[in-house]
Amino acid sequence: MKLTVDGVAHEVDVEADMPLLWVLRDELKIKGVKYGCGIAQCGACTVHLDGEAVRSCQIWAEDAEGAEITTIQGLGQPQALHAVQAAWVAHQVAQCGYCQSGQIMQAAALLAEDPDPSDAVIDDVMSGNLCRCGTYPRIRAAIHTAAATLREA
Repeated sequence: MKLTVDGVAHEVDVEADMPLLWVLRDELKIKGVKYGCGIAQCGACTVHLDGEAVRSCQIWAEDAEGAEITTIQGLGQPQALHAVQAAWVAHQVAQCGYCQSGQIMQAAALLAEDPDPSDAVIDDVMSGNLCRCGTYPRIRAAIHTAAATLREA
């Protein structure tokens, strides 16, 4: 099966019904995608599938074939952070950090669709991404900062 992840084509020999999360983590060694709950309730495993935020624990490998898969590792690079990643750093969002890749991927997908979201929209869209440390006010502030940065670009 052929998968394109972070702009790189990969040939993987996996069962068609293997969750994309395990293909990414176990087969391709992309560890930025986190396993949280396995039932699409926490958002830790969020990636983009053709630009849409999805829970990779609930996407079969065969359903991702032919799509462009973007992980946190393909969103930006240390020397060229995505606006959302830069805002996360500026607002010191992360505490334990476990949920952050999923949070950032969800936020980036939100801003690609809505360049100036209200607090209510942010809260609604981000509600499926859980942060046990409770950094929700900083997450919201970082999203507003990233939105402003992207609008200025």
